[in-house]
Amino acid sequence: MSGDNIKVITRNRKARHNFFVADTFEAGLILVGSEVKSLRDGKISLTDSYARFENNELWLVKAHINPYKNATHQNHEPERPRKLLLHKFELRRLQGKVQEAGFTLIPLSVYFKNGRAKVELGLCKGKKLYDKRHELRKKTHARDIERARRDYRHN
Repeated sequence: MSGDNIKVITRNRKARHNFFVADTFEAGLILVGSEVKSLRDGKISLTDSYARFENNELWLVKAHINPYKNATHQNHEPERPRKLLLHKFELRRLQGKVQEAGFTLIPLSVYFKNGRAKVELGLCKGKKLYDKRHELRKKTHARDIERARRDYRHN
């Protein structure tokens, strides 16, 4: 991705905690003007949002983009479904995976790439509680080891 001008707006940190991410895809996002202005201000929340198929089209659902404060009376609805743009072969492949294998499409991040709004979608499967605990134990263990190494080097 060298040469790409990317400005990350938000990341869905809980997604990687609650789901196993099997694959990621970049999708375009169809927005109205006041939504773009709000995104440039960083006023978006991906909590509880997901992507779903309707009539062979992919839609981002429950992503909350705050209304733009300087917009006219024609401001956008904060949680309206927004159409996602992918190539037809990618849509077919994703639709098959979501229907067959029990995967879910979760937005991992929203960013501007060369001036265009993009969403990084993750093809995800839910984690069980014991998986989350195992991940937390691994992180804690790795942090303790790194702390011990750092202390050992300084003594």
